[in-house]
Amino acid sequence: MTADILFLRVFCGPGGEHGNVLGVVRDGRAFPDERSRQALARELGLSETVFIDDAERGVVDIYTPGTRLSFAGYPLVGVAWLLGLETLELSVGSILVRRAEGCTWIRARAEWVPPRTLRQYGSAQEVDGLAVPEPGEWVYAWAWQDEAAGRIRARGFPGRGDGIDEDEATGAAALLLADRLGRAVTVTQGSGSHIMAAPGPDGTTDIGGRVCVVDDSWC
Repeated sequence: MTADILFLRVFCGPGGEHGNVLGVVRDGRAFPDERSRQALARELGLSETVFIDDAERGVVDIYTPGTRLSFAGYPLVGVAWLLGLETLELSVGSILVRRAEGCTWIRARAEWVPPRTLRQYGSAQEVDGLAVPEPGEWVYAWAWQDEAAGRIRARGFPGRGDGIDEDEATGAAALLLADRLGRAVTVTQGSGSHIMAAPGPDGTTDIGGRVCVVDDSWC
């Protein structure tokens, strides 16, 4: 079976700029086991690669270049946009999906997110000036750009030693931050990706943004 892989930009700007590039294997049967999926994710070298195991039910499987994830933000927003379903199914639970004003949103729980260190700085300029830290912990560096308006500057450092020194856009960390702050935020991450996050009902948090197909200039 030949792999059918689509590349998306998730949390991109209004014109499709920036965003984290996601690889989507549209028929997971082409990679039937964890070993083959991990090998492809390592070969692609993207922050995450997602495998669709059931397009009608929204069953998906997520990998970084070095490990399998039970939950991740930007892959789920991307595949939710692609499949057009109302829910996605993961081992941690069902992910609700909604769409509004050109953006795709998912609803999840903070306890589903793998460990992240949220590290606040005094200014956006401090965040911009940070060097990549040594591997060892997943660091989400952030600062207020405009606290009253809920605008945040952030950078994400996975710290896994798998070739992804800095993450361009991290929905899971934005989810954790909105949950911790208890308010809606708009995050500018990396070179200019845009992520929205806001508390939802019953202890959930929503994250959302724009998604587009990668153009030929990326390849």
